[in-house]
Amino acid sequence: MRELAVYLEVNPNTVASAYRTLRDRGVIETAGRRGSRVRPRPASTVREAVLGPLPPGVRDAAAGNPDPALLPALGRALAAAAARSAERPTLYGAPAVTTELERMARAAFEADGVPSGSIAVTSGALDAIERVLGVHLRPGDTVAVEDPGWGSLLDLIPGLGLRAAPVAVDDEGPLPEQVGRAVRDGARALVVTDRAQNPTGAVLSAARSRELREVLADHRDVLLVEDDHGHDIVDLPLHPLAGATDHWALVRSTAKAYGPDLRLAVLTGDAVTVDRVRGRQRLGPGWVSHLLQDAVVHLWRTGAVDPKTVADAYGRRRNSLIDALAARGIRARGRSGMNVWIPVPDETGAVARLLHAGWAVAPGARFRMDSPPGIRITIAGLAEEELPTLADVVASAVEPQEARRYD
Repeated sequence: MRELAVYLEVNPNTVASAYRTLRDRGVIETAGRRGSRVRPRPASTVREAVLGPLPPGVRDAAAGNPDPALLPALGRALAAAAARSAERPTLYGAPAVTTELERMARAAFEADGVPSGSIAVTSGALDAIERVLGVHLRPGDTVAVEDPGWGSLLDLIPGLGLRAAPVAVDDEGPLPEQVGRAVRDGARALVVTDRAQNPTGAVLSAARSRELREVLADHRDVLLVEDDHGHDIVDLPLHPLAGATDHWALVRSTAKAYGPDLRLAVLTGDAVTVDRVRGRQRLGPGWVSHLLQDAVVHLWRTGAVDPKTVADAYGRRRNSLIDALAARGIRARGRSGMNVWIPVPDETGAVARLLHAGWAVAPGARFRMDSPPGIRITIAGLAEEELPTLADVVASAVEPQEARRYD
């Protein structure tokens, strides 16, 4: 900065201010003493946008969508919501959250050991996470995130002018020692996926939850955000971290279990966090449609989704693919959810060879920061009988002799 100030004949503070502006707008990434770099794409450009449409005839195992056959029909739920609206229209000044949705959401949280807290409703999980980060953090703050982790979150963080600190994750969740290092180095927030972690399928175990709580006990000022998007598609128990810090939030989206177009997520947390989210929401969209809230209540009340049935269906497909890959010398991960993560020595080559063979998979670059290369396969839209064929193609594409040595 001093050299640039001399070259431009301006005050060093002017250069520092320019760097802050570029960083806050997502044009550059700063890494302390390692310097600053221009981002490879604008912060508002999502990772999926760089990929073109799939060629005709290619099987899509990349998009990350749930299986439509496992989603409930919405007709009756929407009709019931419309009937309620005809009888009692929602007008300006109505509560942001309906009484029944708040009651049912709170009961579900409490049944899973989540501390009792206020309830907010947002337009999906990412909307909730953005609002929580926005009401506590400032541009330039650091957020500890799972690596590999959810690509949309990795896009959101620089879009908000924040910095991402990668934390490695195994099948039981984020590694405690890396979380500890991140918060000691100044991370102001930590985002954790409780179940069905994207892309690895990790599930936060009871033991890992205790370890992370011990780490966070010395950093009560860290903002904790938990994403439980796997609720109702995973039959493994929740081991929440909620309450481990002074400010926390836990988010549950309806997207994976009830349909991505049902844009609704329920958020609970400490009183200050939820109050700030709801206050800021009032200055924007105001509230999430009561029609959607009443439709979700109808789905919950009628048991439209059986979590065990859905979890079993996804589990059979995941395990079938993982077992078939293991038989061909390929190591893969996928403890829960809809995805299988496969470490590969040559990510770009594997994706290209699979596409040439008629299969589209997600490149690991969508989900990685510092973690090794890999590919993500979404099994939700695949039939069990085609998984051995897919395993053959993967084995050919990733060169199994190298994959066995790869770690």
